[in-house]
Amino acid sequence: MASAVTSMAAEAFDRVAAVLDVPFARAVVFGVHIDGHLVVDAILVAAIVFLLLQKSYKPPKKPLTEKEIDQLCEEWVPEPLHPPITEEMGYEPPILESAAGPHTIVNGKETVNFASANYLGLIGNEKVMESCTAALEKYGVGSCGPRGFYGTIDTHLDCEATIANFLGTPDSILYSYGISAAFSAIPAFCKKGDIVIADEGVHWAIQNGLYLSRSTIKFFKHNDMKSLESLMEKITKENQRVKKLRRYIVVEAIYQNSGQIAPLDEIIRLKEKYRFRVLVEESNSFGVLGKSGRGLTEYFGVPVEKIDIITASMGHALATDGGFCTGSVRVVDHQRLSSSGYVFSASLPPYLASAAITAINVLEENPMLLSRLRDNISLLHKGLSDIRGLVITSHPLSPIVFLKLKNSTGSFKGDLQLLEDIAERVLREDCVLLAVSKRSALDHCLLPAGIRLFVSAAHSETDLLKASESLKQVAKSVFSDDLGC
Repeated sequence: MASAVTSMAAEAFDRVAAVLDVPFARAVVFGVHIDGHLVVDAILVAAIVFLLLQKSYKPPKKPLTEKEIDQLCEEWVPEPLHPPITEEMGYEPPILESAAGPHTIVNGKETVNFASANYLGLIGNEKVMESCTAALEKYGVGSCGPRGFYGTIDTHLDCEATIANFLGTPDSILYSYGISAAFSAIPAFCKKGDIVIADEGVHWAIQNGLYLSRSTIKFFKHNDMKSLESLMEKITKENQRVKKLRRYIVVEAIYQNSGQIAPLDEIIRLKEKYRFRVLVEESNSFGVLGKSGRGLTEYFGVPVEKIDIITASMGHALATDGGFCTGSVRVVDHQRLSSSGYVFSASLPPYLASAAITAINVLEENPMLLSRLRDNISLLHKGLSDIRGLVITSHPLSPIVFLKLKNSTGSFKGDLQLLEDIAERVLREDCVLLAVSKRSALDHCLLPAGIRLFVSAAHSETDLLKASESLKQVAKSVFSDDLGC
């Protein structure tokens, strides 16, 4: 039987050799023909088994001598903590030597200030100052503790109630400084696995919140509702079977990097159509937009309850500091336990919360502040309408009048340098302080650079005319006709 099997195997090898035209080595052992490859394979298998059964070789451990240790330490070069400092990193901003009102002192000279977001002109307001003084005498400078432990003071609760009543929401929550409201609230709700659609022009605080959330982030073209709907439709189709997937839209009411207003009515229509949640950042619209300054929802006539989360800084229109988030009771309570900027930061100094309460009361008692602000914005738009080499891209009701280059130099760095030169000349020659949209290395906004003029209700007509005439004169000397501007 064995001889028959061996004979059949030998015949099979002969047939394979004939087909492949490869001669196989053959050997005769005890009168039986054996293929040479089988012998080699058997030897290799035996060698592999032998090696696998052997213990792995470990070289003996020999400790380094003192001389070798010293030599390694001398040769070790640590990685730098930061990249090399370039000339452009050595920029020194203008230093204010007085309050950041419509007029301030810079380098010992009185300067018209268009670089501070003092929209309602409440810096230095007597009522606001008196409330700060009274709170300072009663509570001291700070609370010295987080809200959840021993940092909650009755003024904080009063401020949260005042904001909620003003905006018509069930509840609000205070944050210790402005940008923490956005980049703490976002990761408190948006988690890994969620999908967030954001405008490509959102400012750094929102970008940071999106990064911290670890959600899947998608960006749509700036203020382009067709781009937004196309992205929402695509995401909806791709995730039809995932029932528990949370999806968000994140926008700014007035974009800090362009001065444009988000079309909330269209965003709400898309939200309800595709079942997304909406977060609106209202730092530049709170106290500014709407008949009574209640922000984007009042401006578009949209019920505030249609917005899931609203965040804003109080360092702009209210001329104080800190930030807030407002919405339903469940939205607010969730942040009290899971928002890092609230749980781990010392609470807002009581005098700043008191100032915010008073500032809202002043706005409600003086609606003419809004009328004055809008008149000033209109006057500045008119004065800069025909400026050479620059164009206004901001909305006519935005307190941020945003100027960008008509013709880009071809790079953000080149555009920024040119705009900085213009702003520096305006400050040096005419004592008008402007803001240029400088960005950190961590800011990934895709919008072009520009000059920002923050308009205040406290600016006089003379201030506005001086700013527009100064900018026009400097721009005229910077841009020549052969540049196509």
